[in-house]
Amino acid sequence: MDDVPRKQSEQVQPGEESRQHEGAPQPGDARSERDPGAPQPCQWPAWAAGGGEAPPPAVLEELRERFPDVPFVTQTTADGIPTAWMPAERSAEVLAYLGREADQPFAMLYDLGGVDERERLHREGMPAAAFSVFYHLVSYLRNADLRLKVALPEDDPQVDSVAGVWPAADWYERELWDMFGVGVAGHTHLHRLLMPPWWDGHPLRKEHPSRGTEYGPFDLPDELADEMQEQLRFKPEEWGLPRAEDDPTLMYLNIGPQHGATHGPFRVIVGLRDEEIVHLIPDIGFHHRGSEKMAERQSWHTYIPYTDRVDYLGGVTNNLPYVLTVEKLCGIEVPDRAQLIRVLLCEFYRIASHLVFYGTYAQDIGALSPVFYMFEDREILFDDVIEPITGGRMHPNWFRIGGVAQDLPEGWKQRVLDYCDYLPPRLDEYDKLVMDNRIVKARMVGVAPISVDDAVAWGLTGPMLRAAGLPWDWRKQRPYSHYDWFDFDVPVGTTGDCYDRAAVHVEEMRQSLRIIRQVVDAMPDGPYKAYHPLATPPMKEPHTMHDIESLITHFLGVTWGPVVPPGEASIYTEGTKGQYSYYAISDGGNAPYRVKIRTASFPHLQVLPLLCTGYEIADLVTVLGSIDFVMADVDR
Repeated sequence: MDDVPRKQSEQVQPGEESRQHEGAPQPGDARSERDPGAPQPCQWPAWAAGGGEAPPPAVLEELRERFPDVPFVTQTTADGIPTAWMPAERSAEVLAYLGREADQPFAMLYDLGGVDERERLHREGMPAAAFSVFYHLVSYLRNADLRLKVALPEDDPQVDSVAGVWPAADWYERELWDMFGVGVAGHTHLHRLLMPPWWDGHPLRKEHPSRGTEYGPFDLPDELADEMQEQLRFKPEEWGLPRAEDDPTLMYLNIGPQHGATHGPFRVIVGLRDEEIVHLIPDIGFHHRGSEKMAERQSWHTYIPYTDRVDYLGGVTNNLPYVLTVEKLCGIEVPDRAQLIRVLLCEFYRIASHLVFYGTYAQDIGALSPVFYMFEDREILFDDVIEPITGGRMHPNWFRIGGVAQDLPEGWKQRVLDYCDYLPPRLDEYDKLVMDNRIVKARMVGVAPISVDDAVAWGLTGPMLRAAGLPWDWRKQRPYSHYDWFDFDVPVGTTGDCYDRAAVHVEEMRQSLRIIRQVVDAMPDGPYKAYHPLATPPMKEPHTMHDIESLITHFLGVTWGPVVPPGEASIYTEGTKGQYSYYAISDGGNAPYRVKIRTASFPHLQVLPLLCTGYEIADLVTVLGSIDFVMADVDR
């Protein structure tokens, strides 16, 4: 194979009461009519008011023709993704058709999750449901999405497993049962995934506590600690695997959850025959912090800092899909300058994250020097560029609903260009030090390849997918934040092995520098945040200090945050490790009703058994490093 992946710029062508605060600014509240130059009052988008029936999407018409006896109920959403409800008893049949039989099938299960519908007020046009399950499907051949939902009763909610159609469904379905108590018929191992096995209840049900202060004082007597330790003991028979005592050629090795090579609290149980990996069970959840539950108790605005901590190496790239989703719900148009500032910072954080990957990966396979050089490059980036702009380093919490926190500082352009001049020679040196090193190649080339078909079926995105050979980048195929203004290539691999995954990351840093230089040249004048009543915090100028009505509106916008129209949206972005999105549901209040976080690392780590089985135990560290995951991204 080639020493590095070939660059490829060609793209694949494929009526109820609202729970709003009394006195809060309401949709259509004309508090600035006395001054025609004032910012316009908030008008809820037409879709939020149920206005105007749009023509049914082609894929829904296709389903109605294929299943004429299935009563699909169409739902209008803010993001424009075709969305329909279907009966639970027919869901497996419909989903199997879409995933396998349809012309240009929906080969990727992008996301799957649940919603506790019992306290939701704005459900106009939706079937009655105590719980619901959604399936977000993606077809690369069509360049299209589809969201299907199933309504479930309160007593014994249950769906059929679709892991036989999309292997990625395995963990998503376990998470569904873990968080909501929704049964999955046909699932082979419906045990806790993120919560420990002794946990009582299902955390994303509305009645489950969301704060530690809602529990009593913590007590862990020795007897209970011993019982918990026993429940954590790996029992092969629970996974359908032979016991070591029944097979003298088999040994089970426990790695983690505290191990340097696992890049965080992550446990891997490996079944070995001599040095060969014959079984592998990943065990996650040790880093679970309840990020989705916390979204339900924060305002739309105050949840932004929590997104920083998801992919904790990605900084503001975590903010972007969330604020884009809220902006779509609110109908906010972000100014061009703010859009390009976002691109500038996202590409710098992509470089920062990839430098960590590059250095630690080299260290994982035995090259000890590169990590020091690359962390120095990252420190220079933080010190000279990111901190002067945002005031922060790893977690600047800098994007805002409607724009960014503040405008670019004086002298930003020269700092940016200096770094763009600094890094390329360093990357060239690292090519010789790492990528051209014969020992590194011996450890990575030909190890754990994956085909495009398998990558799509397992839900891989970003560098993992592109390394397999599919030149798909959402900045190209579905441009957001004006990425279509810029010229850059999409690096791809040929085999999807460990070397290709590393080489794609390396080339992406060069492409990010290319984008950044174009952003510097294209940066327009203008505001750094939208003059919209729901932009958060709202802009003070030009009228906040001139009349009491505008001052009150600004005060409420700062303290309570925006009152977001009822609706649903999910806008995804090309993050540092793959595709990210926040599926947000608003019930017309100042806090989300439900936020489902889709991260890249969650499905990426799930594919580990496929990648490692048949290789030697020494290859496990090589494969783990090539995936470029962080456990906060997996566990949320």
